[in-house]
Parts: sequence; C-alpha cells; structure tokens
Amino acid sequence: MNEVLAGRSGGSARPSNRDSNRRRIIVLTAPSGGGKTTIARRVMDAIPELSFSVSATTRPPRSREKHGVDYYFVSRERFQQHIDAGDLLEYEEVYPGLFYGTLQEEIERKSVDSPILLDVDVHGANALKQRYEDNALVIFIQPPTFDILKTRLRSRATENPATLRTRLERARKELEYADRFDAVVVNDDVETAVVETLGLIRQFLKS
Repeated sequence: MNEVLAGRSGGSARPSNRDSNRRRIIVLTAPSGGGKTTIARRVMDAIPELSFSVSATTRPPRSREKHGVDYYFVSRERFQQHIDAGDLLEYEEVYPGLFYGTLQEEIERKSVDSPILLDVDVHGANALKQRYEDNALVIFIQPPTFDILKTRLRSRATENPATLRTRLERARKELEYADRFDAVVVNDDVETAVVETLGLIRQFLKS
C-alpha cells in the first residue's frame, strides 16, 4: 500500500487572509448512499476548471479505486501521524479503526489557482464550512426518503449486515444536519439533481 500523500507530513499554518479571500471551496456532502460521489463526478466533467480534493482514508481500496485519484489509502499509523502533526482540516473515525480526513495541504495547494471540489461526510463538511465560511459553498445532497437511502445502500453490496446497520444509524442522524448548510438538493432523479447542483455552483463561482 502506498504511504505517500500529495504533500508534506509536517504541520501546516492557517492560510493568510489574502490567500483565503481568493479561494473558492465547494463541498458536496450527504449521508452514505445519498449520491454525492456520483454528482461530484458529473460536476467535475461539466466544470473542467474545478480541481478535486482527494481525501485520506485507512480503509482498503475497492475494485477500480486508485491511490491518489479516489483516495489516499494509508495505514492507521500513517493517518495517526497526520493527526498528531495537525495536517488534517477535518477527520472522523467512521468505524473503529476506519478513518477519513481532509489534508490541509491538499486544499491549500489545489485551491490557489482554481476552485476546488470536495466530496466529504456531513461532519467534515460542517468543519470545512466553519473554517472557510463565505469562501465555501456546502451543498447537502438529500435522498428523497430514508427508505430509498436504505435500498441504495443495500444494492451496493459493499456492506455486511453489521456495517450496513451502522451506516443506516449514522445516516438517520446525518439527515438532521441538512439545514446547517448553504443549500439542499434532493437526489430523487440524478439528472435533475446534477442540473440543480451545477446551477448553485456556477452562481457561487460568479459571486
């Protein structure tokens, strides 16, 4: 497993006001199974000037996932080093020993010259909004109903019964966060959701 991330492993300072004021941070968030990753890919195709923030995780890659493209796949020890060094803008232990997080260097490096898109969980999105404030647009991708979300998670066939139950419990709580963000897009029909998401992003980039 490749342990090298796209950046240094030491601590990083808070960006200057001048640098922060010109950054444009776009965050898509949703409960697991809400469809944010599918919409994020469509957004990246439609707005080529966007760069994508790759998150770090301690989970093993799934089929067709690539290190440095889908995630930075790292060991638990390596992830802990980033926590200790203060390298992460946000992170969460989703299950015991299973971490996800956003590297500050990834955001600072990629957002200097172009807007950047992140696909993160609800708690991470909340932390990023607090950090970047008006320089961040956070869009909550909401499933039409909890039952539909449950069906989507089951159909992915990537979970065992225990982890599926945990994801559903988390999703139920995460749905309560929708009104904390800048906009909500209901993902009933993915084509409609993509169009609505693109409209919000383009309006934000023009502001």
